[in-house]
Formats: sequence, structure tokens, C-alpha cells
Amino acid sequence: MKANIGIGEKQRDSLGTILNALLADEFVIYVKTRRFHWNVVGPDFGELHKFFESQYEALDEIVDEVAERARALDAISAGSLQEFLKLTRLKEQAGKNHDAGGMLAALLADHETVIRSLRKDLETAAKLGDAGTNDFLTGLMEQHEKMAWMLRSYLR
Repeated sequence: MKANIGIGEKQRDSLGTILNALLADEFVIYVKTRRFHWNVVGPDFGELHKFFESQYEALDEIVDEVAERARALDAISAGSLQEFLKLTRLKEQAGKNHDAGGMLAALLADHETVIRSLRKDLETAAKLGDAGTNDFLTGLMEQHEKMAWMLRSYLR
């Protein structure tokens, strides 16, 4: 049965496209954060290992929330690595090993990219008349701004 929630099918399709690109971004940054958690070395190993863990745990919840928001709008959520790599607005950097500072900088750049994308997505959601998705995206933007602040604090 099709959703009858006061947002037309065409608008829901557009919102689904936005949410699937965001889902791909969130999954890529989640995997990158987990990889850095596994591979960080150096004098700050213990602290950064736990820090990256707290960030990937938060990202894991965000991934689920984004996928479920898309489903609430009757869109099919992307769910394969191939789809995520096609849809993401981030660079994966496969096989590139960073030192701890490089890991922090790479994650900061990704979070800032997601924040800028969310600002554009918010404008689109507002034009499409979806206050719920707009509110949802605002909350995600705030979470990414906090994560970026924490990453940036390590790099000063």
C-alpha cells in the first residue's frame, strides 16, 4: 500500500534520493571511522581507539535512522556496498593508511562535507514541503557539527 502522508509521490521520491545519498555518506564515514579505530597507532593509541569507537557507534545509529526515515517516506533504502559507493559524496580512500593526525583530519573533512551537504539537503526538503525530514536532517547536522568539533579539537 502506498503512503498517504500528505507528501506527494514525486516529492517522496526526491526525498528518498536525498536520504539514500546521505545514507551512503553515513555508511562510508562509519566504515572509515571503524577502520581508523582498528588501525590507529602511536602514543595516543588508547585515547584515539576509544574516541573512534564512540564516533562509529554514534554513526551506526545514524545509519539506521537515515535508512528508516527513507522507509517512512515509502522509499527503498540503499543497502549494498556497490550502491553506497555509487551514491556517496565522500572519498573512500581505500588502502590509504594515515598516521593518527591524518586519520583525524580525514574524518574531519568527511564530517564537514556531510554538514555542507546537509545544509543543501535541508533547503531541498523545505522546498518539497517535508517538515519532518527537514527536522530530521537538522538534528543530523547538529550531530555532525559536534563530531567535527571534537575532531577539530584534536588537531589544534
